[in-house]
Amino acid sequence: MTEGRITRVTGPLVEAGGLSKARMYDVVRVGDEGLMGEVIKIEGDKVSVQVYEDTAGLKPGEPVENTGEELSVELGPGLLRSLYDGIQRPLDVLKAKSGDFIRRGDESPALDRKKKWHFRPSVRKGDKVSEGTVLGTTQETKLIEHRILAPHGVSGTVKEIKEGDYTVEEVVCSLDKAELTMLTRWPVKRPRPYLAKLEPKEMLVTGCRVIDVFFPVAKGGTAAIPGPFGAGKTVTQHQLAEWADADVIVYVGCGERGNEMTEVLTDFPKLKDPKSGEPLMERTVLIANTSNMPVAARDASVYTGVTIAEYYRDMGYDVGLMADSTSRWAEAMREISARLEEMPGEEGFPAYLSTRLASFYERAGVVECLNRKTGSTTIIGAVSPPGGDLSEPVTQNTLRVARVFWSLDAKLADRRHFPAINWLTSYSLYRKLLEPWITKEFGEDMTGLRDEALAILQRESELLEIVQLVGADALPDRERMVLETAKIIREDFLQQNAYHEVDSYCPQDKQRSMLQAILKFHHAGLKAVDAKVKVSKIMESPVVDILAKMKYQPPAEFKKSVEGAEKLIKEGLR
Repeated sequence: MTEGRITRVTGPLVEAGGLSKARMYDVVRVGDEGLMGEVIKIEGDKVSVQVYEDTAGLKPGEPVENTGEELSVELGPGLLRSLYDGIQRPLDVLKAKSGDFIRRGDESPALDRKKKWHFRPSVRKGDKVSEGTVLGTTQETKLIEHRILAPHGVSGTVKEIKEGDYTVEEVVCSLDKAELTMLTRWPVKRPRPYLAKLEPKEMLVTGCRVIDVFFPVAKGGTAAIPGPFGAGKTVTQHQLAEWADADVIVYVGCGERGNEMTEVLTDFPKLKDPKSGEPLMERTVLIANTSNMPVAARDASVYTGVTIAEYYRDMGYDVGLMADSTSRWAEAMREISARLEEMPGEEGFPAYLSTRLASFYERAGVVECLNRKTGSTTIIGAVSPPGGDLSEPVTQNTLRVARVFWSLDAKLADRRHFPAINWLTSYSLYRKLLEPWITKEFGEDMTGLRDEALAILQRESELLEIVQLVGADALPDRERMVLETAKIIREDFLQQNAYHEVDSYCPQDKQRSMLQAILKFHHAGLKAVDAKVKVSKIMESPVVDILAKMKYQPPAEFKKSVEGAEKLIKEGLR
């Protein structure tokens, strides 16, 4: 280690001299307490360090030691069910040591060094292995089998490998050139290698009707959820974490309010995985970096989360990463940039804001791993624009790289329409790519149903402008029928109750049947209007009540309701 001395302290930024051998992104130990920091600027033997802990009390002259290593995370069995802060310190362990508030300089290994895991070899003595080869497996939780991979840059012939119980630091496989354990480390700002990035072709099924039907996201895709305070960003991400058909979930609370993160930490352990009935934490990693934690740690938390996600991707799993929210990360960048006295860009954000956001979202994708398995990382980032202004830099730069835009609308939220995703301003660039998969899984007519429903909602938007001028009574009956159908689509299809035991998750076949029934009613209503039946009379049909109740009905009742609705449509609106 080389040692320098603090020359200046300005908030989370510390300047030090005497570190001539320092490199960019080296981890350093700052002050007498050894606070963790990272080199972010070098001028000769002077360096600028962003410190990941509170710098109160630091003073010039205290030592700064360069470790010569990049900021890295520990990877191995034990990650799932864990709760970490931005630099991968286990918060539950630290709480037992120091209480509700972490003492400065407190550290603890990210993975338990004493726990033993039962290791089952996948290779035998004499086999040749290379980086990414699955050496063996251990059952990390009831839901996830942890595959122990040969580290990057390691290859050779197996000299010895045995089944047994090992800690993460004990040797499980001996090669002719290396001794391998279940514990590895990886620099967080360096994407993990793979053989090839593949085109996403499979949809991430979420059970949310407005997402799955209108604005789908692919496995290995990127999505952004911008919206003002109270519009439902966090609840939407909670729903996706619980119901999306990803094997592993990494949830990063980046700079969010303490009460929101407390809700996550108290709710997640109680949630049940809908597929297995086991606790959701059995396949989840939580990273908490609240708004009152050191601002620099927000930068680390995002990279820590995506590195853990890539690690499980390399095992062949589909991983979902929820980042809430990237705006707080960008604000941390702005603060550090200002203290570095860099030239500010738009609204004070650094000129490299777009590059940083792009480098984060580009780590998503479907890849062929080094071991020939296929895995995916789907990144869904919430954005919190001040005042709900979607033209601000973080939102705009995110939209350049994220291929799905779920625009949360304050007006919809005020009307208690949740999820408050605006169907007129949202979009998905995966729709064409996913059409073969949607046709196969949802049905051949699903694309047509979706396009017709969106056309009705678009037409409603145009008609409402006319209604505001002349009133609904001045519209022709066919146009009034469009307004009534659009209302049914909005209230009975798009609106979804996240806290209802049935409506919280809507299966694919139910989504299609609901939309099909609504559009059949619309077609029959138009025919009745052409036969001089008044729209008010049509809306008195018992079909309207059946359509309204469909989303709350379990599968058996729902099937009868749909059949009954279709029968009434044929008989009552003939």
